[in-house]
Amino acid sequence: MVLCGANAYEKKYYFNPEFSSLPEQIQDELHIMCVLFTEEIGGIFTVEYSEEGDLELKTEALEADAMYDDIGGPLRIKQLQEEKRELFRSLELFYQVFFLGLDVEGLEND
Repeated sequence: MVLCGANAYEKKYYFNPEFSSLPEQIQDELHIMCVLFTEEIGGIFTVEYSEEGDLELKTEALEADAMYDDIGGPLRIKQLQEEKRELFRSLELFYQVFFLGLDVEGLEND
C-alpha cells in the first residue's frame, strides 16, 4: 500500500487519503521529503508498506531518463532511512496497529 510519493516527470505529489488521520506535521514532513527527493534525484519516489507493515522507500525512472541519478537514488534512500528512523518506525507501528490490527504491545519490543 502506497503511503505517499512524488513524480518528477509530472511535478506531482501524492498522499494516500486513507492516512489522513496522521498529524498534519507528519504529512508535511513526508510531502517535503518526497518532493526534495525527486528534485535531487529525479524519477519517481514512493513510500510504501509491505504486506507485513514494513515501510519501504522506492525509486524508479523511465528508461529514457538520462537525468535520473541511479547511483544517488539508493544512497539517498539509505541516508533517509538513517535520518528519519524514528519517524519511519512510528509510521510502521501506526500501520501495523490501525490497518493490520496487530497488538501494539508485541510490536514495541521488535
